[in-house]
Amino acid sequence: MALLSPGTPADLATSTAAAFRHAYGAEPAAVGRAPGRVNLIGEHTDYNAGTCLPVALAHATYAAVSPRSDNLVRVRSAQADDEWQGEGIGPGEVTGWASYAAGVAWALREAGVEVPGLDVCVDSTVPLGAGLSSSAALECSVAVAIAHLAGLDDSETQRRALVEACMRAETEVAGAPTGGMDQTVAMFAQPAAALLIDFLDHTTRAVPLSLGDAGLAVLVVDTRVSHALVDGGYASRRTDCETACRELGVPSLREATLDRVESLADSRIRRRARHVVTEIGRVAGTVAAIERADWRTVGQLFVASHTSMRDDFEISCPELDAAVEAALGAGAVGARMTGGGFGGSAVALVPEDVLDTAMSTVDTAFDTRGFRRPTFLRAEPSAAANLC
Repeated sequence: MALLSPGTPADLATSTAAAFRHAYGAEPAAVGRAPGRVNLIGEHTDYNAGTCLPVALAHATYAAVSPRSDNLVRVRSAQADDEWQGEGIGPGEVTGWASYAAGVAWALREAGVEVPGLDVCVDSTVPLGAGLSSSAALECSVAVAIAHLAGLDDSETQRRALVEACMRAETEVAGAPTGGMDQTVAMFAQPAAALLIDFLDHTTRAVPLSLGDAGLAVLVVDTRVSHALVDGGYASRRTDCETACRELGVPSLREATLDRVESLADSRIRRRARHVVTEIGRVAGTVAAIERADWRTVGQLFVASHTSMRDDFEISCPELDAAVEAALGAGAVGARMTGGGFGGSAVALVPEDVLDTAMSTVDTAFDTRGFRRPTFLRAEPSAAANLC
């Protein structure tokens, strides 16, 4: 039982550059870094014009990139045995993990950026399939490196343009209908803070987290039940939310009231909409509680969020439920599943003095149920994507 290390940024940037040299026989022109994320609260609210409260992880993806004199794009990863290469990098032309990287180059070209052919080599300490945004970390690390090659500035406006390009890569090339939370926090996170994102107007605000003052840690439990956003479950939930909007006559569930949601005739559609409307309320309650250092209320809202995702949105699984139950039993202030669901990770707010106990209790719970043991990492709220 050990916490998964994020590695040292300087060392990982150096090793990624070395891997690039080994693969392509030349120095990279740029190395970009982008963090994974864990969402404290606000699940499936982004594409419903709601709010969410993620933090960027110290665990990150590094992308070494150089331009080519032709239109070929080659992509290698330390996490994959195969190299992908091709000149066609748009929708339907590239599949698998490489679509997230090549798709960024395509989306930036579509936005008018002069992107040449590229050699790309990536490495990452963000666990794959854990619901911690490994895909957006890959996209954003490639995006900041390409932006440097293209001579783009590092303004807020340009970062928002990179968010849009990364979203297009994920939605149109990789085929995952995500809502933009992951790319936004990767580009706009601040150290020692969560990022409140409002998808009605796409504004962001840092919410300082004085976890050390409260003697608390954010523990992430990777159940190792791999989740994927392209397998249909995520898309079906989004479709249900769109159906609810049509029946309620509102542009998004952000504009819906709970009373009106309860009037929906179809029980499944009603439960999906109820989760979103109440989850948006829980985000507001969590931010208010954090700002007054009321961690007990934060924990209660975590638990209510998990119940809603388990029962109304139906995106939990036995391993996630076991992780939440065990963490709470070991003394966690609050715990919930996090991310898109159908596997992935749980997040727990744990007193520092029971951190080891919480991990061992979760391990025991998984052993008792015959589950494969999870892995753990500590979420240290970290900085946004940058050039190394």
